[in-house]
Amino acid sequence: MQMRVELDIKKDQSEKIAYNIPEFPVYIRRGMLSAYPDFHAISHWHDDIELILVQSGHMEYRVNGETVRLEAGQGIFVNTRQFHHGFSKEREECIFLCALFHPMLLCSSPYVEKQYVTPVMENAAMPYYVFDLNREEEREVPELIEELYRISTGELFAMEAQPVLFGLWENLFRLSGQMQEKSVPQNNNLTILKEMIRFIYKNYAERVSLEQISQAGKVGKTTCCAIFKKYTNETPISYLTNYRLKKGMELLETTEENISEICFEVGFSGASYFTETFRKTYGCTPSEYRHGNVKYMLNP
Repeated sequence: MQMRVELDIKKDQSEKIAYNIPEFPVYIRRGMLSAYPDFHAISHWHDDIELILVQSGHMEYRVNGETVRLEAGQGIFVNTRQFHHGFSKEREECIFLCALFHPMLLCSSPYVEKQYVTPVMENAAMPYYVFDLNREEEREVPELIEELYRISTGELFAMEAQPVLFGLWENLFRLSGQMQEKSVPQNNNLTILKEMIRFIYKNYAERVSLEQISQAGKVGKTTCCAIFKKYTNETPISYLTNYRLKKGMELLETTEENISEICFEVGFSGASYFTETFRKTYGCTPSEYRHGNVKYMLNP
């Protein structure tokens, strides 16, 4: 069965990661884009560092509104708290490794944190970085991601993972140092977007209008739509609908509530509309999903 990251939200409305070991903040899995509804993960952000390595096929990856294409052998580093998601416009398969880890694992002392960890996390010139096996100086990064996956099922994973993570960070630190000369203007639109998505996450079960979403970001409706389109490739209302569907999916898996109860609990106005929207998005009805035990990955 395909493993997946639950769409779990922390108090600040960033994503909470379902780590391999709950007490050890590292997540590493092999994923398939076909395991995501419509080959498209939901846009999200989190405190953790994210690394994707494409093993076969290709995917598009969007970070803060910029889209890059990742071919087999290529990967991407996504810095902490950046808005991102992977997808395939052509709905073509992609096999990839996804690794996330919390920067706190690297902070063995205040000196290490100050000298080596914080400079990368706060490097505005490096919200993300694309690497590949064809560049000699970056070849170790994909190899280390593969090593992290190889040891992830072992009994000593928490111990063996730490030198691998420090090796990854050493490479990222060196790459970050090469990018510190760039002048990057502050992006207020990302802050606005996060405020609007916080509002959606907090109020999805209620009646939510475009005007309310735009007010949460203190912008007009036109600007609100433009920001969502740039960074998520969705409208504010479609983002809201997809989030409601994913919360409904979680309830189908974890409760025995009937379809009508679930539809109202996640903000839909009626069971028929919920069922039809669910079917169009996931290719099955809520009942078929529950009884067929169909599984989707909600986030990379």
